[in-house]
Amino acid sequence: MADVVKQHGGAVTAFPKVRPVSVADVMEALKAGVSDFRTAPAIGLFFGAIYALGGMLIFATVFALDLGYLAYPLAAGSVLIGPFVAAGLYEVSREIEAGRRPSFSTVIRTALAQRSRELGWMAFVTIFAFIIWMYQVRLLLALFLGFASFASLQEFARVLFTTADGLSFLAVGHVIGAALALGLFSITVISFPLLMDRDLDVVTAMIVSVQAVLASPGPMILYGIIVVALLVIAVLPMFLGLLVALPVLGHATWHLYRRAIVPPAP
Repeated sequence: MADVVKQHGGAVTAFPKVRPVSVADVMEALKAGVSDFRTAPAIGLFFGAIYALGGMLIFATVFALDLGYLAYPLAAGSVLIGPFVAAGLYEVSREIEAGRRPSFSTVIRTALAQRSRELGWMAFVTIFAFIIWMYQVRLLLALFLGFASFASLQEFARVLFTTADGLSFLAVGHVIGAALALGLFSITVISFPLLMDRDLDVVTAMIVSVQAVLASPGPMILYGIIVVALLVIAVLPMFLGLLVALPVLGHATWHLYRRAIVPPAP
């Protein structure tokens, strides 16, 4: 498929070529992510703050509506939309890579310009996956715990961890959630930075992303586990850890993309 060309926007673009990555590549990408964050910390903190404030707002809303039992599923589901929030950080890494010092104006202008390109469709894919995630949580709640209401988050936790139905809900929910997360990770881990970097259609970008995961399943899944683990840890201190975790992972994803996709011919 490497020789196939795609028509997009009236131009002919070669189908991106995938190359295998190693665990060492994953570690180097993470180191490069830290380096990029240290080079442009203000921009990274800005995007991290957007993600963190969004999480805080969601939590405040569910507790205000006495829906505290949805707090954990919402926090877990928010990981699914992380790649979209980090889109502006890919531009920061690209600017640093080119030897330029990124500025807020350049990054924001580039991020806003993506609304009329295929990146908007990728945003739709991630949001749709988040909606599916929440629907399956509600379905599993109804199947295992009925439509009972819980007086408090503590009561919900007691039912979850001390009853057979609650433990079954946790087990099945995590298996289904892991499968959904793996599927979304496979179609987005490379596609977001690829769409920022090249003029391709969203379907091609998702195909290339899946190819990259299949070409190096071990290292890529390891990277996905690292991403989830760091985001979960970052959420624990009232989402404040996302101020650093999101930009570092956003930059790291750009560098992993550079290692996984062969640069276009000059």
